[in-house]
Amino acid sequence: MSALRTTPLTEWHRENGAKLVPFAGFEMPVQYKGIIVEHKHTREKAGVFDISHMGEFKLSGKGAKDALNKIVTQNLDTLAPGKCRYGFLPNDKGGVLDDLIIYCLAEDSYMLVVNGSCEEGDFNWIDSRLPEGLNFDNVSYETAKIDLQGPLALDILEKVFGRDFKHLKYFNFEETEFDGYKLIISRTGYTGELGYEFYLPADKAQSLWEKFIADERVEPIGLGARDTLRLELGYPLYGQDLDTEHNPREAGYSFLLPADAYTDVKELLIPLTIEGRRAARHGDKVFLGDKEVGVVTSGSFSPTLGYSIALAYVAKDAAESESFMVQGARTRLEAKKGELPFYKDGTARKKLD
Repeated sequence: MSALRTTPLTEWHRENGAKLVPFAGFEMPVQYKGIIVEHKHTREKAGVFDISHMGEFKLSGKGAKDALNKIVTQNLDTLAPGKCRYGFLPNDKGGVLDDLIIYCLAEDSYMLVVNGSCEEGDFNWIDSRLPEGLNFDNVSYETAKIDLQGPLALDILEKVFGRDFKHLKYFNFEETEFDGYKLIISRTGYTGELGYEFYLPADKAQSLWEKFIADERVEPIGLGARDTLRLELGYPLYGQDLDTEHNPREAGYSFLLPADAYTDVKELLIPLTIEGRRAARHGDKVFLGDKEVGVVTSGSFSPTLGYSIALAYVAKDAAESESFMVQGARTRLEAKKGELPFYKDGTARKKLD
């Protein structure tokens, strides 16, 4: 059994009371003060997340765009420098090998951000499908990733960096310099709140992290709250809601695909709501009457909404039904089909100018 990898911030997490758990081959903080406390703090103020387990690849050279266009679902013909786009890395049958964000650094120059658990497999898959003559490098080990998320994130960012960032639009980024080193700052927001992501040299991570933490409005947030925050938006987690057995259309991303792509749909990922605090869990079976029609992929009590929410793959012909039953480990739970996002008041897309 291979040893768990660490991030540049692992020792800081340990020294500051984080509960550390294995995740994606890394030793990662799942919580500090508690999942619900951290969740609510991010929704109300701002949280900082160590996401350095993510993988980063750089691709450049003449023809890089055309080569990458054949491998991922994003349309890179319409992705201009300074912009990034979410999409998928499909296998030959259309199943999802990973979801990823692609950053256009310049013409024929890209950064790909992938899930940590998929890093090696993704790199080898892409590398085997690229023509000769391109530069393709795995820069994950030398790159740290820190996320600042929450409605107060912009004010905190501007205070720490000492300049205006209101110009940075949703799914845009810029390369800049701070404290003598170069980094990328993007604006996306996996939590649904106003969010900024920082890609920087690994040896500079703790310095920037501590500058954010020094602001009394910021708390460190673990993977537990990150999971409940993303689920309230209905955002998928690879390995649970996305996998090689389902294509992007089945996962609910038809709007990111050409009309003729991945039309073989057997199941659909749907949102479910459950009254009360008792939550459905990954792997729970979903029934329509006495007929088993699907399985829960993600489920949790929603700290913001006050009831439980879930995502589940169900058979295509059952997906329009309004009421389901979820068979948990000890009990059956009545579930209603919901609407995404579950939480609709996030600040991620807020206009800042």
